[in-house]
Amino acid sequence: MSAPTLAHSLKEWLSYLENLHHKSIDMGLTRVKAVAERLNLHDWSGFKIVVAGTNGKGSTCAMLEAIYLAAGYQVGLYTSPHLIDFNERIRLNGVNASDEAIVAKFYAIEQARGEISLSYFEYTTLAAFLLFKEAGLDVSILEVGLGGRLDVVNIVDADCSIVTSVDIDHVEYLGDNREIIGLEKAHVYRAGKPAICSDPQPPESLLNYAKEIGADLWLFGRDFNYDGDKQQWAFASRIGRKNALAYPALRGANQLLNASAALAAIDALRPHLAVPLQSVRQGLLQVTWAGRFQILPGQPTTILDVAHNPHAAAVLAHNLQSMSYFPYTYAVLGMLSDKDAAEVIQKFKGIIDHWYLCDLSGPRGRKAQELAVLVEKLLPKDDENLPTVQIFENPVVAFEAVRAKANDNDRIVVFGSFLTVSAVLEHIR
Repeated sequence: MSAPTLAHSLKEWLSYLENLHHKSIDMGLTRVKAVAERLNLHDWSGFKIVVAGTNGKGSTCAMLEAIYLAAGYQVGLYTSPHLIDFNERIRLNGVNASDEAIVAKFYAIEQARGEISLSYFEYTTLAAFLLFKEAGLDVSILEVGLGGRLDVVNIVDADCSIVTSVDIDHVEYLGDNREIIGLEKAHVYRAGKPAICSDPQPPESLLNYAKEIGADLWLFGRDFNYDGDKQQWAFASRIGRKNALAYPALRGANQLLNASAALAAIDALRPHLAVPLQSVRQGLLQVTWAGRFQILPGQPTTILDVAHNPHAAAVLAHNLQSMSYFPYTYAVLGMLSDKDAAEVIQKFKGIIDHWYLCDLSGPRGRKAQELAVLVEKLLPKDDENLPTVQIFENPVVAFEAVRAKANDNDRIVVFGSFLTVSAVLEHIR
């Protein structure tokens, strides 16, 4: 396929990028650094916050964005993947970048890269950086896609870096234990710069790397912490204490931990980016992040959650157990083949009564039949012959089958993959 032009649509450009590089994931920074140099991305102004971690990255980024916007700053937010529209990945002052703006940057990258091949993620990340540079932002919040050391976002010299959590995921790229994975993520830290870690049990490898490079390490439980009751919560750090905070608009047990990571970064950057307490309160109340324990309006109660690894599944299971009583819980589950489906499914023993399992398409998609075998093996039936298992060809068909069956006082949870949640969310919208 020949390269698109400025006259081509964003959809056509994305189709081109999907087939441009020989590998969908190609870890390494040599190629992308060379193209970034050609694009003069080395002199990009404004403060930059890089956020890595197994889970909680997106929520932490969303809270940072909401708080800095409430404080009146010009803010860029780059996250991945998107749920429905690609434009969700690149936000300028709380608004998704337009098709035209993104296409213009794609065209500039195409002209600059010459003989250098870039992956889809490398290409689209550079486009976000170009848009942020052009906008002259006060602060850019950048979510790492995979790992840290070799992720494209790590070409940025961050003013503050966050690692939210370290758990096992993407084993084929990052390793199979927390020490190896922790070291990969710790590479987003920079010498002499604030390095936040909100994992309550950080791997030794992360601690050692931060010490080795001379990063200013802020640890949860040592340099910042939180406490709260049913009405409000408080945050404390090296800088001081913030009392009488409303709970974040994002729901779920881990959101105070994510909020604490965001507030630690804000405190660490306070000499450069002052944020009034009222802006913290306002940002936490206004923050939104689709697909993270997102409860849809109406009945039956419907929850969307992109949980796709054991750590995230454990958090989702805890959140479900913390809710009020429901006669039956129905699950729409679709997962990718490279995820630990057995460990994910086991987290929901005694929580989910009816499993509506669906195929996911694409080279990494897993068949519902594989999930059915795991459910029936790992979650034996009880005296009421629960749980039950059904198989469907895609998430939307499964979801519609659940809606036809569930009563208004029941509960539906859709999870297992960004692909599962995005398909259902787009169908609903």
